[in-house]
Amino acid sequence: MFLFLGLIGFPATPSRAADEPFIGPANWGATGLMEIPTARVMKEDTLRIGAGQVYPYRYYYGAIGLFNGLEVDGKVTEIMGVRTTGLPSSYGDYKDKSIDLKYQFRREGMYSPALALGIMDPTGNRLYTGQYLVASKQIYPFDFTLGFGNGRFGKIPLITSSTDTFGAEILTSPHEWARDARPFWGIQFSPSEKYSLMMEYNPIKYNLQTQDPAQAKYFTRPVPLHYNFGFRWRPLAWTEVDLTFQRGNEIGLNLSMLFDIGQPLTPIYDRPYKEKPQAAALNPEERMAAALKAQGFSDIGIDEAGGTLTIRAQNDKYFYSMRAVGVIMRTIMPLMTPSTEQVRITLTQTGLPAFQVETTPADMRDLYAGRLTCGEFFRLSRITTDIDKAPDIATKGKRVLTPGWKPSFETFLNDPSGFFKYRLGLEGWLAYHPWQGASFVGGLAGYPLNDISTSNIPPAEAVRSDIFAYKQRDVNLDRLMFDQVYKPTGDAYARFAAGLLEIEYAGIDSEVAMPLADGRFLVGLEASLVKKRDPGAVFALKAYDVKKYYDVEFLNTRLNIPEGNMAIDVKVGRFLGGDFGARVTLIKYIKGVTLFAWYSITDTSVFHDPSNRGYHDTGVGVSIPIRLFEGTDSRSAYSYVFSPWMRDVAQDIDRYQNLFDMISRDTKVFLQKEVSMVDW
Repeated sequence: MFLFLGLIGFPATPSRAADEPFIGPANWGATGLMEIPTARVMKEDTLRIGAGQVYPYRYYYGAIGLFNGLEVDGKVTEIMGVRTTGLPSSYGDYKDKSIDLKYQFRREGMYSPALALGIMDPTGNRLYTGQYLVASKQIYPFDFTLGFGNGRFGKIPLITSSTDTFGAEILTSPHEWARDARPFWGIQFSPSEKYSLMMEYNPIKYNLQTQDPAQAKYFTRPVPLHYNFGFRWRPLAWTEVDLTFQRGNEIGLNLSMLFDIGQPLTPIYDRPYKEKPQAAALNPEERMAAALKAQGFSDIGIDEAGGTLTIRAQNDKYFYSMRAVGVIMRTIMPLMTPSTEQVRITLTQTGLPAFQVETTPADMRDLYAGRLTCGEFFRLSRITTDIDKAPDIATKGKRVLTPGWKPSFETFLNDPSGFFKYRLGLEGWLAYHPWQGASFVGGLAGYPLNDISTSNIPPAEAVRSDIFAYKQRDVNLDRLMFDQVYKPTGDAYARFAAGLLEIEYAGIDSEVAMPLADGRFLVGLEASLVKKRDPGAVFALKAYDVKKYYDVEFLNTRLNIPEGNMAIDVKVGRFLGGDFGARVTLIKYIKGVTLFAWYSITDTSVFHDPSNRGYHDTGVGVSIPIRLFEGTDSRSAYSYVFSPWMRDVAQDIDRYQNLFDMISRDTKVFLQKEVSMVDW
């Protein structure tokens, strides 16, 4: 311990050493050697997925470099040959879900080591919980690690828990942590980027881990050896295979893959506009309109008067709005007349103005000739978001019908009748836009592969734990509804919807929202009054239910932090189950990919079912732009959400759209952050 504290005390120096190439995963997914972690962390905005096995444990894991120095991993630990008491054989072997956090609070210097704090399995039953402080120092090609940890690594296991509270004794009881902590250490030798050799001292006393379901069957006596040895091979830059010998009697295997989040599989390339010979006979406005239509815009209006060229268009193609502005400027620049002195571009959504950019032809030419940077260009230009009406000019090419489809993959995990259940199919929709801001929407989904079912009986008070009754059907009418968005004044938005709002609920939904401080903050109100749909009939509502209707009311706030490519949402109010409280959502934007995770705190005393009482709803999700796979730009994205289905705490309806997501990226703080997109 004193040696470790001495390492912490070394002065930091400006010289920094990177964690690569020592960023391979431990057995359980976090950056480490085999059983022990290191102070190394994944690079920000990288993702690791993998699976490993050291009998009797089998791990399925994913890890992400969420922020600079912060690594988060989630895993499922399967114990082979051990059944879960009270569950049928169809469930399979015992499985435990957990998350781990590691923060590298000090990077490696020329003479000082990297230092990290780790918190393992802090919530739920905490079977494999513990916290550690660890230091790593490389003297290339060697990397040395020394750490201290309690709980799983400590003298005695920590008491398991059945609550969802966050446990971290290193923070709440540091003296107790220090008394229980035991040392661990390891060495990695990497003479090549392709392979490494590893050795570690693993302090885990498996025979004393009585809370571990594996202990009674496999670890009644101490393991033969606390030293582990391994070979790490990287056949590809993004693939790693670890072959290890652990505990003196077990062979281990670990396969993982590492990705840069948001990196397209094929480069995104959209061909510049090339005018057809017959278009040259049209007047300048018609030529520009034809060019913009060919480039992926609709509802296009172009007018020139008094030296000002006014353009309004709906962006149907480009994921980033500033990229759409750049496409418009590049496309119209060679078609403008010499009399044009000012250019005013307004982007719209179903006829509603999103924002406006005002510039001059001279500045546009200087931008694309390289005489102005993107930042300089927009300091000379003007971005306006507080406009309630689009330019009153005639438009052409309005998209009245908007069809779409995407693959759909949903998972249902940890049900007593089977740990992994899923449905795989397609979602399709058609939206009809008869007037400004209006959408009549129908959504149909089909799942040829579907084994969703449960042996659980949902409580009478269920508001979401009965969702399986709807999702076990192979064909669903997901939505049949009307949605109207207004922009009554300035930056203010309002939305109203009615109909079959989602797979389980029908009714009415309303929302108002507006940005403040150039979009640094969003504030809004939201209210819904809904009834349950009948899972056995497409259009019918449930005739016999505990409640005649369900209502939700929320005060919504969002803090946009474009400097960190992130946002924080706080939703406060009454949820579907009648529980009052708050849900906090952390949102991270990574090259178009959106990651989000939420945690709720509500008054669960309104529930009678013990599985809901004291529960905090949590979950994670990701939205992945289709453009990463197609090699061309697109506004479409595929979303996947991982959260429990069998709880009713802090539940809300699944909306067709919400105003925060609609306007957030078109606020001034984000538009200014993304100005480089205009120079495509």
